[in-house]
Amino acid sequence: MAAVGGCGWAVVCEKFRTARTLSTVESRKDPETDPYRSKYSARALLQEVKQLLSAAEEGDEERLLAVRLAVLEYELGVNHTDTEELSAGEEHLQRCMQLLEPHRLSPDCVSLYIQAQNNLGILWSERDKIKTAQTYLESAEALYNQYMKEDGNPPLDPSEHFMAEEEKLTDQERSKRFEKAYTHTLYYLAQVYQHLEMIEKAAQYCHTTLKRQLEYCGYHPVEWALNAATLSQYYLSKQCFMESRHCLAAASVVFSQAGQVPSAEDNETEQDQQDLRQRKAEIARCWIKYCLNLLQSAQKLLEDNIGELDPERQLELKAQRKKEEDEKEKGRKKAVLFGMSDICDSVLAMEEKVSSVYPLDFQEAREIFLVGQNYVQEAKEFFQVDGYVTDHIEIVQDHSALFKVLAFFEEDYERRCKMHKRRIDMLEPICSELNPQYYLLISRQLQFELADTYYKMMDLKVAIGNRLEELDSHTIKKINSLAQFAIKYYELFLDSLRNPDKVFPEVLKEDVLRPAMVAKFHIARLYGKLITSDSKKQLENMQTSLEYYTFLVDYCEKYPDAVRAIETELELSKEMVGLLPTKMERLRAKLCPFI
Repeated sequence: MAAVGGCGWAVVCEKFRTARTLSTVESRKDPETDPYRSKYSARALLQEVKQLLSAAEEGDEERLLAVRLAVLEYELGVNHTDTEELSAGEEHLQRCMQLLEPHRLSPDCVSLYIQAQNNLGILWSERDKIKTAQTYLESAEALYNQYMKEDGNPPLDPSEHFMAEEEKLTDQERSKRFEKAYTHTLYYLAQVYQHLEMIEKAAQYCHTTLKRQLEYCGYHPVEWALNAATLSQYYLSKQCFMESRHCLAAASVVFSQAGQVPSAEDNETEQDQQDLRQRKAEIARCWIKYCLNLLQSAQKLLEDNIGELDPERQLELKAQRKKEEDEKEKGRKKAVLFGMSDICDSVLAMEEKVSSVYPLDFQEAREIFLVGQNYVQEAKEFFQVDGYVTDHIEIVQDHSALFKVLAFFEEDYERRCKMHKRRIDMLEPICSELNPQYYLLISRQLQFELADTYYKMMDLKVAIGNRLEELDSHTIKKINSLAQFAIKYYELFLDSLRNPDKVFPEVLKEDVLRPAMVAKFHIARLYGKLITSDSKKQLENMQTSLEYYTFLVDYCEKYPDAVRAIETELELSKEMVGLLPTKMERLRAKLCPFI
């Protein structure tokens, strides 16, 4: 290679190094008015080096020349992709692979070939051609596995093809860079599988990526923590609470490193700090979902057919839990641990703060509730109503849901009522201040939840009253007040379904069918629960109740497809439509002498 021998080769290497520095370091300082200035300068240098190599004499070192040209094609491909010139970038990356194809399994070529495939995978993803991206990335994965099986020695890093012998990397550094390239392959595959809705496979690849990033110290704490927190929500959807908790604990511990790692510039901007606070709040929200889902799943296991805690089921689950969980944890812990020795103790300490097994009584449920409530406060510190209306309301709704599920475990009706009152105190101010014109869906959710909460409180007060020998005036007043508030919010919800002319829809859309029918059914029942000594008023209430029950029956006769959405409510409505007229006739007969 006479044309680039001796001093010429040193010049070539220096130009290549300068081009790399321009691309990776100097480009970060480019002004917004000229964002690709350094990238274009790097490209010009790479083209110069390519011309020098192309002019070299071919001989015994023909293969070496081909590999060096492949490195340049790769760098030019990444350069063009970075400057949003995807077609040119694709051409260079394809030429890189063509040059390497005969030797792709050689130690001096394999890492470069995999990185070229990775970048083609990214390129085709940006074009929204996910299947094509999948092909390149799965090919890169297969090549890595084949190389590790057939050779396994640390391969050359692409940059080494433009280094003097004494500058070459150690085997340890080569291995680290090769494994990092493969980690990128898995990371991009996780995203591709997510796009293709291969959710389980995406989660598996995400978990492997996170584990490898920790193992090879190739991660940004904030990004890693967010990905781990996101993965926790997948495990949550599968009710794998131990795995979900482990991901969240690791996310919290790794995120805490963010403040310890110096940034690229010495001084962080206010925006950087704001971003950190937001990410911390987002991880807190994932913890809230964890606590809420664990409590709700336990409720489903423990409740009887009327939604109350089943004591026999509770005893049965307590008896079998200890034995089962010990065995499960041994087997599953090995599969889920990220295997990071440096932070392992911190993660285990974080895990010990909250259980991953179903709570089976009030005390166990309360411990999980308190952890969730602490994260609610943490999330609300950032997601305040001024600036983050939707996020803030969703957090408050989760807080309400935590109280709701804790109330299920509470045996004392008075204490249960107080928990529901806490829900009303947090939801009512938001509901009254929210403009339905801009936040219709959220308004409906809040109206229905408030109605449902008042409804539950009314039922509890009735149950408390039934234990008394005789209802006192205070209890009667309280029952009526709660019933009227429930009716008010159910009616507000139903009114939100009306058209601009205030006409209720002839046919209800599928997403509001069940809520609307449940609202009608509950209003019918609430009018029946109102306590009055005035017989005329009682008759009016019964008539109103009958009208609501009749609406359900008539609607389901007209639209039979609606039946499966409200089978239980419909059955009870039919009963009441049959019984109420007779009761009303008897009451009228008693009133006749006075009318």
